[in-house]
Amino acid sequence: MSVALVASRALAGIEAAEVTVEVHLGPGLPAFHIVGLPDAEVREARDRVRAALNHGRFEFPARRITVNLAPAELPKDSSRFDLPIALGILAASGQLALEALQGLEFAGELSLTGELRPVRGALAMALSARAQGRAFVLPEANAPQAALAEGARILPARTLLEVVSHLAGDGALAEYVPQARSNGVVYPDFCDVKGQQQVKRALEVAAAGSHSVLMLGPPGTGKSMLAARFPGILPPLSEGEALEVAAIHSVSSAGFEAARWGERPFRAPHHSASGAALVGGGNLPRPGEISLAHHGVLFLDELPEFDRDVLEALREPLESGRVSIARAARQAQFPARFQLLAAMNPCPCGHCGDRSGRCRCTPERIARYRGRISGPLADRIDIKLEVPAPREAELVAPVAGESSSSIRKRVETARQVQMARQGKPNSLLGTQEIDRHCGTDREGDQLLRHALARLLLSARAYHRVLRVARTIADLSEKAPLAAEHIAEAIQYRRLDASF
Repeated sequence: MSVALVASRALAGIEAAEVTVEVHLGPGLPAFHIVGLPDAEVREARDRVRAALNHGRFEFPARRITVNLAPAELPKDSSRFDLPIALGILAASGQLALEALQGLEFAGELSLTGELRPVRGALAMALSARAQGRAFVLPEANAPQAALAEGARILPARTLLEVVSHLAGDGALAEYVPQARSNGVVYPDFCDVKGQQQVKRALEVAAAGSHSVLMLGPPGTGKSMLAARFPGILPPLSEGEALEVAAIHSVSSAGFEAARWGERPFRAPHHSASGAALVGGGNLPRPGEISLAHHGVLFLDELPEFDRDVLEALREPLESGRVSIARAARQAQFPARFQLLAAMNPCPCGHCGDRSGRCRCTPERIARYRGRISGPLADRIDIKLEVPAPREAELVAPVAGESSSSIRKRVETARQVQMARQGKPNSLLGTQEIDRHCGTDREGDQLLRHALARLLLSARAYHRVLRVARTIADLSEKAPLAAEHIAEAIQYRRLDASF
């Protein structure tokens, strides 16, 4: 006898492929086989399911059991198949009516005593179940996350016995009622940073237009402090963006907490991170740091200390907003529309240009150090700025700096102008859109020509200057680009000659 039971979703980013559990009870000596490219975690379900059914006083068939996870060519991982396999065996052996399984999807790990334990990817699975018009039965601990899929019917359960009672009509599972979402996302505040007005202005421009930034300055000048506060001046996530962020994090190893709904990701991997950790990978490809930073900020501190091959892997995602991972057995695409923030010292010792004259690095050492950042990658960074050491008067001043909320209001206004005009941030403008929206006057045109000749800007850098200038004009609430906007945008490319 064969029973087909829609069980779960094999997840790649936020995409899902339907997986069906088929249970066949055949003749022969008692045996329990799971086929369909299961990994070790799935194969171990045999022992968990057997123990859970025996503990619940169900009859475990003394026959040959074959569980097929279809489609066969799709690798299966995670313990979320435990509950569907157990229910499939009960239905195939006649202990559960097959009709009771209609219109439902199941996922959950079973303990040896039949308790349901949480699994990864609950939100992504709930989104897929909602799209198919099915209710979703899952462990109670996963219910708050799954309920973020608005409109999905979530039926949480604590044990296998509760699920079977619901299916048998002896005790219905109560539909989960989500709590009111909290919109009070709290970020560190920019008012904590004293001085650095020019740097704050550049970060405001970057936030308004979603531009990438490289900060160059000696140790202790506040680069990491500024980066940590940068998400607090970004516009709030839309409902769709928040859902994408939550779905991606739900399939990661760390999972997603419902309390973090609406919070922009801020990922700051250590410079020892591998290429697979940064862009994603593995035998079963999983999202890396750039995908976990989707719609958020990826902060790379001590940028030259990262392996060069790791940094070069950022070039394509910075342009396309997606990363493609190819393996012999499988290919996967993950979203990666992140905003890059990077920081580095000006030289190996970190004190180049210091007023005290402590730096003893030779020009060759400095050039070699900065040369760890390739020209093509540096060319893709919109804003490069120096972060000087703050003056003593600024450090001891009792007056706090401008708050993040004040800066965010200007950023939101400028972003609304961009969305109304072209439906996307200025950093994503294409060539034809640049020609349409970034026209300048005669004086600005002359400035651009001079910058192209003096700074030896590439065609990509030229377009990025225009995009940044468009953002500066939006912040000043002026429609046409003026020479002052072009001049400020050019200032943010002065360091190009250093790379």
